[in-house]
Amino acid sequence: MLPLTLLAAQKVFNLLTGTNGLGQLISSLGLEANVNVPAITPTEVMLSSVAPDIGDKNVQFTYPRICLYSSALKNTQVEKFRSLSGSIAVVAEIWASGNMVTQSDQWIHFYVEAVTEILRGNIGDWGDGIFFSGLYDIQFQQPKAGGFGFVQSAKVTCNLNVSRS
Repeated sequence: MLPLTLLAAQKVFNLLTGTNGLGQLISSLGLEANVNVPAITPTEVMLSSVAPDIGDKNVQFTYPRICLYSSALKNTQVEKFRSLSGSIAVVAEIWASGNMVTQSDQWIHFYVEAVTEILRGNIGDWGDGIFFSGLYDIQFQQPKAGGFGFVQSAKVTCNLNVSRS
């Protein structure tokens, strides 16, 4: 069995690359707002905590992309007779890049909306003692030079409850 920190990120990966259609959802959101937003394909969603500057130079990640990783695990012993009872934070780091700063600055919001819509649609038991209550936090970064000209990122951190014997 995978370590819990990898398993939790894998479960978010499965949600984003599964039949929920992240790419279709992004396109749909763009159409509603009359904005052409590049889709994120399942190959652009990866389990990795590689920093963007390293990912661009050494791994050759593409844009747009989502990197998933666990950032924290807290055993609070909420359930006294469990060996692990607490929370794990999984980060979806979303990257957008465009020729113009206005492109990446606009697209990042569509990507965040699509990811959080999938999360909101999957509140509950994710199996293996992992539960999603619906809590998440979003942090946007300012655009900067990079990628195809300009790059912007956002971190969506979802807090999962964990209960294991």
